[in-house]
Amino acid sequence: MRKQKIALLLNVLIVVFAVVGTILMLFFRGEDQTLQANGISNLKYFTVLSNEACGIVAVVCLLRRLRGKRQPMLAKLTVAAAVGLTFLTIAAFLGPMYGMLKMYHGANFFFHLVLPLTAMAEFVLSGDEEEIPFGWTFFTMVPVLAYGAAYLTNILINGVGVWPDTNDFYGFVNWGLPVGIGIFAGILLATWGIACALRAAHKKVNRPRIETNAN
Repeated sequence: MRKQKIALLLNVLIVVFAVVGTILMLFFRGEDQTLQANGISNLKYFTVLSNEACGIVAVVCLLRRLRGKRQPMLAKLTVAAAVGLTFLTIAAFLGPMYGMLKMYHGANFFFHLVLPLTAMAEFVLSGDEEEIPFGWTFFTMVPVLAYGAAYLTNILINGVGVWPDTNDFYGFVNWGLPVGIGIFAGILLATWGIACALRAAHKKVNRPRIETNAN
């Protein structure tokens, strides 16, 4: 029960963080303009899309809790892996490239750091009656694959462009298209790895309950 209460609180926080981050994103653009666009144009970023999706899933989870229904664990795993990818990409790639302080300023503080960590923790603590199927970890790569295909296709059709109107706003093809494709392949594997890690952590935290139900 204690884990469930904590998970409920974290779900509420995810919604709050998503709302606050969205307001800051739409109305308070940072002066440095690093990985930030005007208003709704920010939806071109996977980091924003993943966080918004996470907030929507959190709302669905809260409504299902109120109605006494089971949690949508596949959706929770998918968005947790997506924002986990955002966290990892910022910390390991874009942060060092553009500067860590810029990556955690304003709305980015919520979308790049606070909400992803909260969402991953909520998934791990959200005990379920059944073990998370291993096959679900592969499904988490679908949104990333779709985004990556659209991102690269747009570059192939319209070109890279010139900053600040570049189509390669993440800078993935700075070293050429083959390297960019390789980066996306690595991102897909990273997403799957994050999903596997979340599944393993969920299983460990909820092991007593899972084993009891299995017996």
